[in-house]
This record gives sequence, C-alpha cells and structure tokens, in this order.
Amino acid sequence: MRYTTALAGVSALFFLGLVPATSQAQTGWGEGGKLESTEIVVEKNRTLELPEANRNFEKFRIAPPKLQDRQVTYRFNEYRLPEHFINLPMRVLTIRQEDLTKLYGNYVKGGIGTIGTVYLRGYFHNKRDNNAAYGAEVAHVSSGDGPIQNSNAASSFVQAHGEMYSGPLTLGGRVKYERDQNNFYGFDRFVEVDRDSLKQVYNRFTVEGHLNNLTDVKAPFQFNAKVGLNYTADNFSAKETNLYGTASSNYELGVGSKINVNLEAGYTNLKDSSSTGRGFFKVRPAYTKQIDKLGLVLGATIAYTGDTINDARQFYIYPALEVNYQAIESKLVLFAGAGGDLQRTSLYSLSKENPWLNHNVQIADVSKGLELYGGVTGSLGKNVQFTGRLAHQSFRNLYFFNNAAKDSSRFDVVYDDGVTQVFHLYGEVSYNQSDKFRVGLKAENNSYTTASLAEAFHRPGTVLTAFGSYNLYDKILFNTELYYISSSFGQITRPDGSLALHETDSIMDLNIKADYRFSPRFSAFLMGNNLLSNEYERFVNYRTQGISVIGGVTYSF
Repeated sequence: MRYTTALAGVSALFFLGLVPATSQAQTGWGEGGKLESTEIVVEKNRTLELPEANRNFEKFRIAPPKLQDRQVTYRFNEYRLPEHFINLPMRVLTIRQEDLTKLYGNYVKGGIGTIGTVYLRGYFHNKRDNNAAYGAEVAHVSSGDGPIQNSNAASSFVQAHGEMYSGPLTLGGRVKYERDQNNFYGFDRFVEVDRDSLKQVYNRFTVEGHLNNLTDVKAPFQFNAKVGLNYTADNFSAKETNLYGTASSNYELGVGSKINVNLEAGYTNLKDSSSTGRGFFKVRPAYTKQIDKLGLVLGATIAYTGDTINDARQFYIYPALEVNYQAIESKLVLFAGAGGDLQRTSLYSLSKENPWLNHNVQIADVSKGLELYGGVTGSLGKNVQFTGRLAHQSFRNLYFFNNAAKDSSRFDVVYDDGVTQVFHLYGEVSYNQSDKFRVGLKAENNSYTTASLAEAFHRPGTVLTAFGSYNLYDKILFNTELYYISSSFGQITRPDGSLALHETDSIMDLNIKADYRFSPRFSAFLMGNNLLSNEYERFVNYRTQGISVIGGVTYSF
C-alpha cells in the first residue's frame, strides 16, 4: 500500500537526519549541514461501501400469562409465652400530687378591756367538702358601768348553719339565739326610781331554711326561696312571733331579656298588754330588657298590710320602672327610675335599732310611696369604684323614736300623721388595691319635711364615714373607721306637761383595730373605740361611756 511505503520513507529520512545532528553535537552546532527539500504525496483511492439494510418497525408482542386456579391453604399457629415471662416485675411511674394548702377556717379569740369589758368570739366550720357545708358561731361582749352609773351592757349570740348540695340544688338553714341586756340609765339622777325596773333583756330566736338553684348559672329559670320564724321577748311582757317567707325568681326569655318575680309574705303577732296580729304580702313582677347599651325595667309592686295605725291604707300599687345607659363601657352607667315599696317593721328589728323601747309600742309597716331617683355608678381604672344617687321620697307611717311622756328614759315609737317628704343624697367612692390596701368614703344626707311632728325625732340628717384597711406583709392588719353623725332632736315632756325640744350632740368618733400575726395559727389584736374621747348623746339622756380599749389573742385551727 502506498500509505505504508510513504510512512516508512518518512521515518527513514527522519532517522537519517538525526544521525548527522548527533555527530555534529559532539563538535558544535551543525556547521555546513542542510535539509533537502522532499515532496510527499498522499493518495486516497479506496471507497468504503455498505450493503442496504431493511428497517423493521414491528413491536414485540408478549402474550399475557394464563390464569389458573390455585388452592391456597392458611395455617394459624398460636404462640404462648411461658408463664414465668408474663409475671414480670413492673414499676409504674407516678407524679406526686401537690399537697393542699392547710386551711385554718376555725378560730377562737378572747380579750379584756377598759370599764370591765370582756370579749369572746368563736367560729367553727367544716373544710373542703363538695357535698355539704356546715358550721357554728358564738360571741359575747359585756362591759361594766364605767363613768356612768347603771350603764353596763351585755350582748351574746350562738348560731348554727348548714347547706347540702345536690346537683344544681342547694338546701340549707340556720338556727340562731341572741340575748341583749341593757339598762334604762337615762333617767334623772335627782328622781327616785325603782332599780329593779331598770334592766331590759331581749331574747331573740330565729330558725330559717332556704332552697335555691343559683349555682346553675346556665339554667334559664333560677329561684331562691326562704322561710323563717322570728321570736322576740323582752324582760317585761312583750312577746312577738313573726312568720315570714320570701322568694325571688327570674326566667330568661332570650338574649338580653328576662322576667323577674319577687314575693314576700308574713304574719306577725305581738302580745303585750293586748294582742295584735298583722298580715303582710308583697309581689313585684318585672320585665327587664337589655338593648345594646340601654337597659329597661318595666314592672310594678302590689302590696297588702294589716296595719290600722293612722288609718293606713291596706292595699298599695307602686311603679317599678328604671332605665339605665352604659355611657362608657364598663366605666360609667347612668340610671333613673320611679318606684315604691312596703317595708316590714317588727319588734325584732326595732329593738336592734333602739334597745330602750317603752312598753306597748305601736308598730306599723312603712309605706314608701312614689320615689323618683337617678344616679351614676362606675369605675376609674381597675381600683376605683364610685356611686352617686339622689331621690325624692314620700313616706307614710315612717317611724321615729321619741322620749316617752311619763318616763323620758324610755322611747315610744311615734308616727308622722300625714306624708313625710325626704330628699335623699348618697355618694360612695372606694379604692381597692388587691387585698393589701383599701380606703373609702361614704356620705348620706336626708332632709326631712314632717307633716305633724315638730322634728324628725332621732333621725340625723347627715352621716359621713371614712374607712380604710391595710395588710402589711400578711403580718400586721390595720382597720380604721372615722365617722361623723349630725345632731338630731328629741322632745321632752316637763313635769308641768309642757313640751321642750332637746337637740342631741353632733358625733365625731374614731375606731381602730390592729392584728399582729405571730404565725398562721396565732395572733394578737387590739381594738379601740371612741378614741377621740367625745362624750355625746346619740339618744336624748343617753351619754356614751367614753374611750374603750380591748386587747386579746386569736387562735386558728
């Protein structure tokens, strides 16, 4: 082939050309050597030829497998572990429950003080029971004469109470006995009196039961019913039995609307030199509706009394209307309304207000006629709450205490023969900082316009009260009360039969109580009353005893 011959010639020439160069390198760079010109010819004469091929586009086909019936047999083997593998020792990881905080809901306290004062109190209650709550309470406080002869007094009570819970229902009751002893010491010291007739003792007994479903807050119908009996007897011949019952209910009609019905009934029998029975009934149906920020109350009070004093009416119908508007959400509410009420009065309640009552007192229920009122309530921030209210009231058979004509040391219950008009103002503001600090101020003013009485006897026009409490590190507890009571009037009958008005003193007084906790179970206390040492008369001829200080200890368990 010419390709082979040509390549061989080229190689030979290349080799021969290197030989002289090698020899020349031994003597110096190729002096006089030359490369001759040579022509190399490369010829391409061969042609590659391939035979034609046929292309086959047919796809390969694979026949599907034929289905055949197969018999499949399953075998189940039961495997059991040996017995000694089953009883393996196991430890269950448990989480220790937190111990409940120790409760000291029971306590006893006792102390002694100036003017022969003895103070005892005890409170006892069960702990952490979801099915029932029950307990008892006892108290006694007594004092000697002090600077005023025959002014010694004593007050005691014992009470037991309990409740049972069954689903949404609560059934409970209480039994209470009270004994209050006072002396008629407001007599003229220059007049000879029978010492045995000075002592006055009130024994009061109460038994009461109640049933309600107030714990079921989602129930559309809620009720609270109560029945009870009060028995009151003094040291002479007065004996009163008061049977009473109350019921309140509300039924939710829909969102923001409900019907309220309040019911009260009773019968009182008072035996003194004569026997008097008085019936009592009152029902107040009302419809309430909340429309956005506006609230409405539409209702009426229908009442009956068996009184005959001052030719009193026996049937009454009073309006029960109110509108309130939430001017600032959760901050300020304005309200106004018109109403009236029939208020039950008894020897039980009067003797608590004035322990120096005369024999054969006349008792009548108080009819508060048309009352127009308005006011505001709200809060400033989280800690300040306030309330303001003004009203014009009309009363029939509003009772007053006045010195008896035959014995000015005792008080008769007298009534204004006509309508007693009262303009009422009330305001309260308080600041609460958790359970640590609390301070507040209350003010009430009543301007009386009587029809037949010379004055609103022994009803002061203004009462101001400032109060506060402070808890210092749960170690020292302070409570204080500063109050002012304006003067009032009593009417004295002179020996010649003439009448004379006697104005009582304005009262400014300060009471302070402090407790120091040595431990959660043991503490000491100190109480001071009338610390401004003002000698004043709240009732004509009855001067206070002056400063009173009591110190003692408290044990909780």
